Amino acid sequence: MSSAFPAPSPTTSTPPADPNRSARRFEIAMNVPGTLVTVTLILFALALVLFLSTRINDSTVLGAGFTFGNFVEAASDPLYRMVVGRSLIIAGLVTLATVGLAYPVAYYAAFHAGRHRGLILFLVTLPFWTSYLLRVFAWKIVLAYNGVLNSGLMELGIIREPILAFLNTPAAVVITLAHAYAAFAVLPIFVALETIPKSYLEAASDLGAKPAETFRRVVLPMSMPGVLSAALVVFVPTVGDYVTPALVGGPSSTMIGSIIQAQFGKADDWPFGAAVAVLTMLVILVVVAAARALDKRFGSRT
Repeated sequence: MSSAFPAPSPTTSTPPADPNRSARRFEIAMNVPGTLVTVTLILFALALVLFLSTRINDSTVLGAGFTFGNFVEAASDPLYRMVVGRSLIIAGLVTLATVGLAYPVAYYAAFHAGRHRGLILFLVTLPFWTSYLLRVFAWKIVLAYNGVLNSGLMELGIIREPILAFLNTPAAVVITLAHAYAAFAVLPIFVALETIPKSYLEAASDLGAKPAETFRRVVLPMSMPGVLSAALVVFVPTVGDYVTPALVGGPSSTMIGSIIQAQFGKADDWPFGAAVAVLTMLVILVVVAAARALDKRFGSRT
């Protein structure tokens, strides 16, 4: 006797897709653009500079033959050592001035600005809406012999005639660079202050700590990773800056970036310019390593 219901036909079950494999594929796909940029624009450029630094200058693009004489000449010449030292001093002063001015702004935005926090951060980043060169030229107009500063001091009766002490000096370079990189210092410090748990501040207050003591023992140590990050973000690019010293600085403000630019430009000695650049990078790496050691000392939360 046949059954009234037909036997179910066998079906082939499809195994479920592995979510981990899909996640890995997506992660690889997202990392491809960053990897290509890193390899082509950073590692390749660095390898090319290292290659050029070991070549002999024969008026060709890549030089001929290998030599370490470029490094020996750059490291032994007192002129280049003096310029590197001056660059480190100017960059250090710029970093101190920028971080010192940025910390109060970031502190106010993080703890006291309230609903005006977004406006303060907007005003901090507003100068970046204009060209870097325009900002440098603006300071040149302010500090010039017949500029805004001299004119204002004469109107106030502080000076009788314009003076030359403002423009074409290391101080002019420090002021201009500090203004140019101000936002780079404010934002990392603000992020570090913003991530401090408010319960820590309340606990310090409950234990009888005054605001100054709370800042010294709680806020400042916990914000040091942001301070060190801001210092590095400002220090590293200012060491090799050559536009600002060329526009608002004088002979006493020549920095290593100007020397490197001159070697790749008027001097037409690319191998020696590359060697100077490599030695400068090594000096910067030492500073970065010291900053990383301080970062570990203060227990970075990043």
